[in-house]
Amino acid sequence: MAKKKSVYECIECGYKSAKWMGKCPACGSWESFVEVSEEKSTNTSSKPSKILKFDEIEKEEIERFSSKDSELDLVLGGGIVPGSLVLIGGSPGVGKSTLMLKLAGNLDKKVLYVAGEESPGQIKIRAERLGIKNKELYLMPEIVVENIIEEIKKGYDLVIIDSIQTIYSQNITSAPGSVSQVREATFELMRIAKTTKTPIFIIGHITKEGSIAGPRVLEHMVDTVLYFEGDASKELRILRAFKNRFGSTSEIGIFEMTKEGLVSAKNKSFFSKKSIPGSAISVILEGTRPIVLEVQALVSESYSIPKRSSTGFDLARLNMILALLEKKLNIPLNQYDVFVNVTGGIKINETAADLAIIAAIISSFKNRPISKESVFIGEVSLVGDIREVPGLDIRIKEAANLGFKKAIVPSKPLQEPIKCYEVKEVEKLIEWM
Repeated sequence: MAKKKSVYECIECGYKSAKWMGKCPACGSWESFVEVSEEKSTNTSSKPSKILKFDEIEKEEIERFSSKDSELDLVLGGGIVPGSLVLIGGSPGVGKSTLMLKLAGNLDKKVLYVAGEESPGQIKIRAERLGIKNKELYLMPEIVVENIIEEIKKGYDLVIIDSIQTIYSQNITSAPGSVSQVREATFELMRIAKTTKTPIFIIGHITKEGSIAGPRVLEHMVDTVLYFEGDASKELRILRAFKNRFGSTSEIGIFEMTKEGLVSAKNKSFFSKKSIPGSAISVILEGTRPIVLEVQALVSESYSIPKRSSTGFDLARLNMILALLEKKLNIPLNQYDVFVNVTGGIKINETAADLAIIAAIISSFKNRPISKESVFIGEVSLVGDIREVPGLDIRIKEAANLGFKKAIVPSKPLQEPIKCYEVKEVEKLIEWM
């Protein structure tokens, strides 16, 4: 009888070795190798696929149904697509299970919730806190993917897997959570989703450094990849789409963790109406959504090497702005510590807030507050001129809806719901202030 061939695989990154190793040479993890069988199938009876002429292929119309949550629908591209496989990634404790249980409870459809981590009693407690009322919600405490597949074949409108790291296939000898197990389980779920037209949401954990390879290696297999961002110690959560075969990847969903669970934070304000030195208001765009937020700056005299720190804003861009202020405005910031913060835990990924950052720094340096009726929108270049940003009309309209009276912009929009002041150079901003 032939001896079974086995190899050792790193459960963190999937690196394979002929012998056991204490440290993985690929990812540097210690004691992460497990023995897995490497038997190859000898079945060669599969037939090749039929060749199709491109012009004769019928276009498939995408149908959706609502998740009953406007924020989740926005990120998904308009709703849930039957037969889609969606990966929800995020750090442990950020609220992925809460979001999925809320989704299952909102629908008036037959939903299967596969629990591989928590006991039915724990999930029942959370469901009561969230006010789950769906009478067609079924809980399956199971971790064997073959048993889950058989249950899905009985017919469900939506399936939720919590989480993919706990699911394993009996055809693979490695431990649950290993790269091989996660990949195999996801492949089987993908096949059943496409054949039965059942949308499946799978939850995957990642560390803050993104070091666990499980969900990362699945991104090319699933239709949609959503990442839940946020600090478990804070209330605000942001849901982003990093891949979406059925919609845009530029939209975000904003949620807030409350006693009743995750609720929509669409109308949450990220600014204060108090006029305090070092504070300025800007309007950024996340997809098609304008967000009015407050940027804060603290400039204090340095007694050693000047410190630069930024939370929610690119540090390299902050250093560029500080160098520009020294060059163009002769402000001796090389003698001061500069700290910048974006309120609400929002991360600015565009350049429209450059003007507000400069205004906040100058306000803190001169210890003079800026009127809270004003918003600053504009990109600042290395030569000191202020350049236009996309979607200016949308930003101005959102500022007007929230009660702002003035806007400092590089050019006037087509419509002026509020008074707009045109500023082309950084030096002119000082004159206006």
